[in-house]
Amino acid sequence: MTPADRPSSPEDVAVVLSGYGPVGRAFADLMRTRGDELAHRYGVRLRLGAVRTGSAHCLPRRGAPVPPRPAWGPPAALEESLDRSNARVLVQALPSSPAVRRQAAEEAVLALRRGVHVVTAAKGHLLTHWSELGEAAQAGRSLIRISGATGAALPTADLARSGLRGLGCRSVRACPNGTATFVLDRLAAGDSLEEAVGAAQRRGIAEADPSADLSGEDAATKVRLLAALLWGWEPSAVRVRAEPVDGHAAPAARAAAARGNRLRAVAGASADEPLVVHVRLEETAQGDPLHALAGPEKAVVYGCPEAGDITVSGGRSSPVGAALAMLKDTLDVTTAGRFGFG
Repeated sequence: MTPADRPSSPEDVAVVLSGYGPVGRAFADLMRTRGDELAHRYGVRLRLGAVRTGSAHCLPRRGAPVPPRPAWGPPAALEESLDRSNARVLVQALPSSPAVRRQAAEEAVLALRRGVHVVTAAKGHLLTHWSELGEAAQAGRSLIRISGATGAALPTADLARSGLRGLGCRSVRACPNGTATFVLDRLAAGDSLEEAVGAAQRRGIAEADPSADLSGEDAATKVRLLAALLWGWEPSAVRVRAEPVDGHAAPAARAAAARGNRLRAVAGASADEPLVVHVRLEETAQGDPLHALAGPEKAVVYGCPEAGDITVSGGRSSPVGAALAMLKDTLDVTTAGRFGFG
């Protein structure tokens, strides 16, 4: 946004935050500590109007930190949170678990139909309710953004949704799970699977239960969502064929390293093989963007035969990285439609 496009005074934008785990807390802190900077740069004053969990609800004072949990009130209906805060955005920092999938879907559909934009880092309801969410957004003339669910701070969803339009993207090849990459590199260095996973957990890279990361489920989910944005696939109809990172991967990882290569858990999809996502353990050589990844870094290579491959890589796998992605998406939906370069 240029100075001429920026409003003379920042526009007040209230946000309802659903979920207050590590990602939700990081998002709330970013909104508060960076409020002046964002207002000056983008012309919107983001305000945390309400914070809600399954067991409690609070309405923070303007500009103040979220109060301690004992000061929160009992849970409230989402309609009450939206109405009392006059919210324009619902931000979902909910876990991607079957237990909260229906809650996340119902909240998002309700908000979208009321004209409230939705920003989400949760994946489960995107897989199972993709069409319903899209219809709700159409009905409410609202927007939904999913960067936090597809690559955290890495702008993979932005590229798939709009950045590649007209470029003829035909394939996706990705290492979108930092835990799998980190563990494979530790296996190549001689660690056992238990040692590699433990190191990832101590560094905050891996979850307490890393099964979704090591099975290929998380990587496949992210590519299913990217394929939905790219080619209009229905995520719930996509078949997944995944090769896990387990104890059997250690010899292959060490053998690849001996040849100067690196074993990677590569999730892929192709427009020429509709509704199928593969996750394979592939030996990558120098010059391959997936070979160059270090630690928990992620990368996605979009295959565009005429334009050439387009790669995005890096991105922090952490609560802060996911929170930054949600902050970016919140700015996107609240500044959409402005004129000029913004």
